[in-house]
Amino acid sequence: MSSTPAPRARSRAKPAAAPSPDAAPEARRGAELRVYLLVENLRRQFTAAMAAPTRARGYPPYEGQHALIVEVAPGLAIERVIDLALRAVPSVEPGILFVERQFGVLEVHGSSLEDVRRAGQAILDGIGASPADQLKPRILYTDVIEDITDQHAVLINRNRQASMVLPGETLLVCEMTPALFATVAANEAEKAAPDTTLVDVQMIGSAGRLYISGRAESVRAARDAIVGVLSAVEGRDH
Repeated sequence: MSSTPAPRARSRAKPAAAPSPDAAPEARRGAELRVYLLVENLRRQFTAAMAAPTRARGYPPYEGQHALIVEVAPGLAIERVIDLALRAVPSVEPGILFVERQFGVLEVHGSSLEDVRRAGQAILDGIGASPADQLKPRILYTDVIEDITDQHAVLINRNRQASMVLPGETLLVCEMTPALFATVAANEAEKAAPDTTLVDVQMIGSAGRLYISGRAESVRAARDAIVGVLSAVEGRDH
């Protein structure tokens, strides 16, 4: 069991006043909420993978912390989103801030679930949105491949961002949209089947992708957890 880390020795700014009346309309103008995910109790493997994503490194989260993950369009609107969160709750830490071609992505985390919730509410109030305004996730493809061959494992491991799949294991592949839903899917899969290996999680782009390996029964339990958590998300159709 991991121990709670000591707070980072870094000065904190005092909570700023709420954004001026002129700021909120600017944030609301054309800002579309695509994803709004509160991921509670970050699991060990997923935390490690999220701590060093390519192209978007910030302050790494720790196992057991809580995260808020937001995606908006157009991409540059994410700069207003992070400003709203950090001004309202300076104690949360940004782990990912990324502006891609069409969308902006933000992840903030903290040890206090209430602080993370307050940061999220500040974002929602600032852009005039609610969690139900996000897009409902869609699973585009899923497959369970048993007894993976050694050559196949070598090819997957060359491009991995997390741990390795071993020959003879069962491999789960899953693709979904919007891409950020791969985060909550990976975390829930690890909760349901902690003995599985998170081989890769791709959370930024047009689609999210997961590679999870292990014993066949554990991999299927992970798949069922992913389907369950994504089916329960409320949002608008797309």
